[in-house]
Amino acid sequence: MKTRISLRTAAFLCAAALASANVHASPVTIDFEVLADGATVTTQFAGVSFSNAIALQAGFSLNELDFPPHSGSVVISDEGGPMTLLFSSPVTQVSAFFTYVAPLTLTAWDAFDVSLGSVLSAFSTNAALSGDSGSVPNEFLELAFASGIAKLTVSGDAGGGSFVLDDLSFTPTTLPVPEPATAALTAIALAGLLARRRFAGCTVA
Repeated sequence: MKTRISLRTAAFLCAAALASANVHASPVTIDFEVLADGATVTTQFAGVSFSNAIALQAGFSLNELDFPPHSGSVVISDEGGPMTLLFSSPVTQVSAFFTYVAPLTLTAWDAFDVSLGSVLSAFSTNAALSGDSGSVPNEFLELAFASGIAKLTVSGDAGGGSFVLDDLSFTPTTLPVPEPATAALTAIALAGLLARRRFAGCTVA
């Protein structure tokens, strides 16, 4: 039995192929090692910009005995007030390692500047030499929202100078990208469209 390939069928196959082609983006990790001691951190890294942030390096401005980096020798710290991270496109997850001398509040915001939720530090301070009993430096804090985080604020002491942040990680939102099998299906559908346009009466087995 022969079946006629219609424009509607071919268009449906194209749409279905593209709609089903979702892949998860890989997390982006920033260790801040490229920054010089005392550098103001703004737009040095792709995908995110910072405000109220300064780079500190062990052996220079950073007191690594109380604030040991999670990795390498460079961290960033809040300067002049709460630190803000603005993402160039929404992310589904953001995390980092924090050492602090004042309680921290991390708040995620959507693209309309509406709060999605917050997470609090486990202690009042987790500095290596003077932290609360049971605390350790470099506490891992994370926020995740499938709807997309456009901004993150990290609040410690209102005047700044209250925490260091290391090894920031964030995951861009899922993007529709055709996989090989999906691309092949799409090509077949498009070929059907082209054939139908050229040969209105053509049928295939």
